[in-house]
Amino acid sequence: MSARSSTAIPATSVRAAAERGVSARPGREAVEAKGWLAAHKWLIARRVSQLGILALFLAGPWLGVWIVKGNLSSSLTLGVLPLTDPFLLAQSLAAGHVPYKEALLGGGIVTAFYLVFGGRLFCSWVCPMNLVTDAAAWLRRRLGLKGGRGPDARLRYWLVGLMLAAAAVTGSLAWEWVNPVSMLHRGLIFGFGLAWGIVGGVFLYDLFIASRGWCGHACPMGAFYGLLGKKALLRVTADKRSACNDCMDCFAVCPEPQVIRPALKAVGQDHPLILDQDCTTCGRCADVCSKNVFRITTRFDRSES
Repeated sequence: MSARSSTAIPATSVRAAAERGVSARPGREAVEAKGWLAAHKWLIARRVSQLGILALFLAGPWLGVWIVKGNLSSSLTLGVLPLTDPFLLAQSLAAGHVPYKEALLGGGIVTAFYLVFGGRLFCSWVCPMNLVTDAAAWLRRRLGLKGGRGPDARLRYWLVGLMLAAAAVTGSLAWEWVNPVSMLHRGLIFGFGLAWGIVGGVFLYDLFIASRGWCGHACPMGAFYGLLGKKALLRVTADKRSACNDCMDCFAVCPEPQVIRPALKAVGQDHPLILDQDCTTCGRCADVCSKNVFRITTRFDRSES
């Protein structure tokens, strides 16, 4: 079906359509057409990235090999490279704390990276909570769970402002008290305790209440990184959208399915590039598409096959 077909999916039905694809085990046709490895190459790459980064942090407390000291909020690599989460840095400034110069340098390095390459790369390629939410999404499909409704996706952006305001009022890093990313990291090192409740709550929320509810609706950290990457270089294109057979597998697996429609169905734009800041550039759509409609490219590549 042509990407410009008059039967394009209405915006209000995007998530409902994704839910309809749950029981079909999205990606089965891709495995048959491309082989298992080609149909999972971006998933494998993301897992290597996520687990590799986590291993660097855990090698010190677990094995005594201190390649990286700290955590994803603030770290020092090989004793010379400081890296600081820019959302943490923004909270610190809002709270009235003057960060050390190393923290400012680290925040500048991380911010520059995500400004260039894409803020929500953090969500799909670095954040360990992605392992938790992906597991919930996989189990939700396996169990055939449908329905459920998350809050308005704009909530996460309101929470960014709320957390910064809370930091200013309390003089503390308010988000860090409940941040699942920090909780998961600390839990792996010191034992879970309360962290089990936070991380488990996110898993159960995504599993039983709202598909991709945490990352797609509520996480202010992801929203902050999305704002950083609005003009970033890396993007996904649906340059072979004319080959689309409307199987809906891409909508079923995408953590932000609303970003697909404008590029795939030529709704509101005439090029096949996904420019929405909420796209995580995870490659899920490319993996599960048996027609190879999607690929990762740059924002300047607006060609169409």
